Amino acid sequence: MATTRSTCPYCGVGCGVLIEHEGGQITGVRGDPEHPANFGRLCSKGSTLHLSARPALAQATRLLHPQWRSARGGPTQALDWKQALDLAASRIAQTVQQHGPDAVGVYVSGQLLTEDYYVFNKLVKGVLGSNQIDSNSRLCMSSAVAGYKLTLGADAPPPCYEDLGLAQTLFIIGSNTAWAHPVLFRRIEDARAARPDLRLIVADPRRTDTAASADLHLPLQPGTDVALLHGLLHIMLWEGWLDPAYIAAHTSGFEALKAILREHTPAHTAHLCGLQQADLYTAARWIAGLDSPAQDGPPAPTAPLFSGRDGRLRRPTLSLYCQGLNQSSNGSANNAALIHLHLATGQIGHPGAGPLSLTGQPNAMGGREVGAMANLLSAHRDLANPTHRAEVAQLWGVPSVPGQPGRSAVQMFQAAAEGEVKLLWIACTNPAQSLPDQSTVRRALERAEFVIVQEAFAHTASTAYADLLLPATTWGEKEGTVSNSERCISRVRRAVPAPLHPDHALDGPRPDWVIARDVAQRLEALLHPQPDAPRRIHFDYPTPEAVWNEHRQSTQGRDLDISGLSYALLDTAGPQQWPMPEGQSRGLARLYADGRFPTSDGKARFVALPYRAPAEARDASYPLALNTGRLRDQWHGMSRTGLLGRLFGHAPEPVLHMHPQDMARRRLREGELVSVQSARGRIVLPLQAAPDLGLGQVYLPMHWGSDCLSGRSPEGLALLGVNALTTPACCPTSQQPELKHAAVRVEPAHLPWTLIAMAWLPEGEAAQTRAWLSGQLSQFDFATCVPFGRHEEQGRTGVLLRAACLQAPDPALLDAVAARLGLNTPNTLCYRDPRRGQMRALRLLRRSPESEAQLDALLLASDVRSAAWLEVLLQEERPTSASGQQLLLPSAAAPTASGPSSRSPQVCACLDVSEQAITLHLARSPGSPSQRLAQLQSTLQCGTQCGSCIPQLKRLLQSVAAPAMAANTQIA
Repeated sequence: MATTRSTCPYCGVGCGVLIEHEGGQITGVRGDPEHPANFGRLCSKGSTLHLSARPALAQATRLLHPQWRSARGGPTQALDWKQALDLAASRIAQTVQQHGPDAVGVYVSGQLLTEDYYVFNKLVKGVLGSNQIDSNSRLCMSSAVAGYKLTLGADAPPPCYEDLGLAQTLFIIGSNTAWAHPVLFRRIEDARAARPDLRLIVADPRRTDTAASADLHLPLQPGTDVALLHGLLHIMLWEGWLDPAYIAAHTSGFEALKAILREHTPAHTAHLCGLQQADLYTAARWIAGLDSPAQDGPPAPTAPLFSGRDGRLRRPTLSLYCQGLNQSSNGSANNAALIHLHLATGQIGHPGAGPLSLTGQPNAMGGREVGAMANLLSAHRDLANPTHRAEVAQLWGVPSVPGQPGRSAVQMFQAAAEGEVKLLWIACTNPAQSLPDQSTVRRALERAEFVIVQEAFAHTASTAYADLLLPATTWGEKEGTVSNSERCISRVRRAVPAPLHPDHALDGPRPDWVIARDVAQRLEALLHPQPDAPRRIHFDYPTPEAVWNEHRQSTQGRDLDISGLSYALLDTAGPQQWPMPEGQSRGLARLYADGRFPTSDGKARFVALPYRAPAEARDASYPLALNTGRLRDQWHGMSRTGLLGRLFGHAPEPVLHMHPQDMARRRLREGELVSVQSARGRIVLPLQAAPDLGLGQVYLPMHWGSDCLSGRSPEGLALLGVNALTTPACCPTSQQPELKHAAVRVEPAHLPWTLIAMAWLPEGEAAQTRAWLSGQLSQFDFATCVPFGRHEEQGRTGVLLRAACLQAPDPALLDAVAARLGLNTPNTLCYRDPRRGQMRALRLLRRSPESEAQLDALLLASDVRSAAWLEVLLQEERPTSASGQQLLLPSAAAPTASGPSSRSPQVCACLDVSEQAITLHLARSPGSPSQRLAQLQSTLQCGTQCGSCIPQLKRLLQSVAAPAMAANTQIA
């Protein structure tokens, strides 16, 4: 068995992984103990990477050879790579020649490697002569980019991860870090355990696991972040907690900002944000770092103090933030207002201090570095600066690069829907799931004259619209680099070859940069057959290192200078932070310690941006604010995590979260199907009570696209997942859409006919069955399809389908579903009543002649009362002693006294520990909270693997009282 060092492909923490592989197959994955981002830790997603790379899954889920459709919506036909690349280049060239370069839209991804990104950027801006390239990083990080550039002068996060252990106050706003960046949250937990005086403030409308861990939770109203941050700065100014000497020496623009701050009095801020004035003062005092922390018991190690420019000693404050600030129509102002707190108190450039944006994708930072967005240029150059454009043109060997910004992601698809963009090239992203206003996105994909989808996975929502499918390699098969949230560049290494289709062994997946390189070479020949003398552009890259070396050359003398870095150094010395100019042996951990900023005058800027309410106001028609976010064990569109049933244990199915009081006011019951409607679209899904939400708010995870949550409208149109509801309104500066806020209404769905179908299947067959079922979801009025179980090592996965309709569907549809789930075999028990639309089918299985029968598959239609216990029987693989006739009875009670009760929610994904098991253990576990947690982990092992469940374990500790300890008496 061999081991290859690489990097996790999920969030922007940038964790190092050790890939174990043998015989061309990945067999295991561990955290890299030497990687500075994670020191060996992995979350539930990263620790299961090897399971998503199993050969049977690859054959069932991967794009394994180029394909095209002669007719939109028709079947695909195989091509070899030469044919596919020639077709892609000829259609792009034809579009450019007929309609101009801006008629081509290229949409790429924060999951691409830096080398992939660089070649795409050079292709579009150098060969096509257009800026019509944008990245799905527009959906997660463009407001952070704008905030850094507006205030500090460059897109460069100043702190580093080490500062998590050096801060005195951590201020988390707009981020459920415990779920979205779990490994960083482990470091926060370690720091708080080592220094009990470290204070955590969390500003979030929901009481998330992160907020529940806080010393101070600020449950602000959705979309009021700027108001809160201006209010905190107002208090600091009024109380004399600022550093006026730092402001005078190192910043500009504060007087203009003060005029805006005047109206944000504590009373006005508290009213607007729905907060207590006392909490605002506490937060402002802690963030300013001038107070003395309370100390109970023996003194603990404290963070290092630093002397401000005004001579006062301060305790450092580190701010962490993510999509709650970014995904807003006021996102740039949100980011700037947070950075203002640090500038006004001199809390920047010191150990433990500064604003640190948490990147949403593994290489969104790398894409920003190479300028692969519609308004950026390579190496943080300014598109509007003629000198910068000339530098890039000279490097690439072209007469010029275009100066007019291209269309951002939302604008690109709106233009395609209106017929202005004729050709779309989509690489490593799934806009038919992730972009807002899905009805417009689907119209764009339908109206575009030619759609190229370059993708590793065959069944994303976007692949259905592709005229040409180009198979790409993915994690474990790629070579290159990525940059994480702390500006740290890590190597991504190839451990195994890409899988091959048995019939197309020579035409398997290729690296993204290779595909872009080969198309670029063809386009250069088609569009510039007799190039002018100044035109020397080339794409003769033999390796990803050759691409990276050209990128490195572009950074020389820039704020992100990596001229002192090389692949060889990354291989020997490990990951490195930028900048790292030539002559330095290590990268720079913290920026701006000298108070000099990359602006024209060397000073940071205060930007006078006012508070603006969300773009879509709640009103009588749409009275609720919809917030979207992440699940603990899933990632983005779930094209990889969604293959593993074990990652659905904590959040098994799509549900809408609503406060119990809002449910009671609307006479809604938990588990009831509800219709959720915005001005753009509608979805149907079950309702779940959520006391952690504020009144007037609902919450829906971002992951549920139309491949797992769909149905049809009364007009017969397909329902398109969560982003059918979200608004395309964008921040005017960053063009990032407001995915965090949409006005909706929630009403009962009234769908009396219901269906539940589930089965254990071989993993490859399960994946194919899920893909087929996803294509049938819109034949029901509501439907959801997800995997379940944790038997990937045994080659089995569960598939679950739920559906509901106003009237029973065509019996042929039920027969087709039953057949796909293996419910047409001789060992299937079946009852039918076609007149009532009823059907009950159960497949029993004996794993050995001596074993008792187990339920292996079921389908219940119309009368589903027995699902309450049959589901548990199947999922937990309990033996059934009841007769077939008893199992088929439509009873809400199990036929035997020993029948199963309802399934307890999962808490620990790694070891499948349920909430019920944990609460039972805690009820008989005495001692202090830390002692009880240690006993729990020692006995049940929950929280000892990835640690993602630790925040929930701590909340359960608080909710389950410890038993009274018996008195210790002695008889004399």
